[in-house]
Amino acid sequence: MSGGGQAVLAIEGELTIYRAAELCEELKAAQASAAELEINLAGVTEMDSAGVQLLMAAKKSAQVTQRTLRLVGHSPAVLEVFEILDLAAHFGDPLVMPAAAH
Repeated sequence: MSGGGQAVLAIEGELTIYRAAELCEELKAAQASAAELEINLAGVTEMDSAGVQLLMAAKKSAQVTQRTLRLVGHSPAVLEVFEILDLAAHFGDPLVMPAAAH
């Protein structure tokens, strides 16, 4: 394990195939730099299957290297994809659902 401590990576904008290569490198660098990585998803405006794959790969990498990965601040776009694909349990992070509009 080369990195220690904690790091936070905030993803802004699209978490889609159009940014997959860029975000993959950011995730790898962030994971290598810290034993604990928190990924803030509050700024994610759109998410597709490539975004899901990136997060799943990051989770698997964290498990293999015995590091901690937490997803926080799930945006409505992320919550929608996680709900459709029933992924909340896979990542194991608490999801804060927005209050229903009346």
